Order: sequence, then structure tokens, then C-alpha cells
Amino acid sequence: MAQRHLARTIALQTLTEWDFNKSVIKTKVNIEDITKRNLKEFAPENFEGKEFTESLIAKITDNLERIDSYIQKYAPQWPIDQITLVDRNILRLGILELAILKEIPPKVAINEAIEIAKSFGGATSSKFINGVLGAIFEDIEKETPSSKPKTK
Repeated sequence: MAQRHLARTIALQTLTEWDFNKSVIKTKVNIEDITKRNLKEFAPENFEGKEFTESLIAKITDNLERIDSYIQKYAPQWPIDQITLVDRNILRLGILELAILKEIPPKVAINEAIEIAKSFGGATSSKFINGVLGAIFEDIEKETPSSKPKTK
């Protein structure tokens, strides 16, 4: 498994556990402790994606309201608290990489989220994730000036 894919997977596991404790159990937990435990549990000794995992988690928690506003806008028929924990956090990862960080090509961000949804989500998760992230991508494309020369 590629280092960044594994990093995203560990980030998903961490965010989902944190979200479960916060929203279902109503218990405050330290996300750094969850991250450390999950890295120890799921990452190999020579894992080079530790910093990337920690960065994704920190950036999601720091931008949670902004990220969740994308979910509210692009999945209005699904209130955030009604989206499964796994799908909600896959969306958060995808939105972070697609719309906020913009460090990898948009189609890579979408594909990574879809692949994670296929592994960890339900039967329709990958289609749901693809639909939401695809709509965000379309709007980003509309807002981004084209680098193609205009023809007369």
C-alpha cells in the first residue's frame, strides 16, 4: 500500500473514532492520543507518512466548520449528522485535499476518497463520495480561469 494512501486510511480511522466519541458518545477525547495509537497499531515501523497523517488530521480539525459547510452545500439532502461516520470523514478528507489544500491534482484527491470509500464505506458510499466531490470539483473548475487560449 502506498505511503500516502495508508496515511489517509489511518487519518480516516482516527477521525472516525474521534467523531464517534464526540458526536455519538458525547465524550471529549484527545485526537492526538488517538492518532499516536493508530499510527502505532496500523503503520509499519518504516512508515514515512506519519507527518502527512498528522497534518491531514490537524488541518481537518482546524478547518472543520469550513469543510462541513461544503458538505452542507453539496449534500443538502443529507444533514451532516445523518451521514454515516465513515462517509462523513471520507468526505472531510476529500474536501480538504480537493478544495482547501489543493496540493495534489483534483482527480487524484477524488479517486483516493473513492478508493477509501470502497474499502471502508457501505455499498453506496463510493457513489455518494464521488457525487459530492464531483460537484465540488465542477464548481472549482467553473471558478478557475482557464489557461487555454481563447479562439475567435
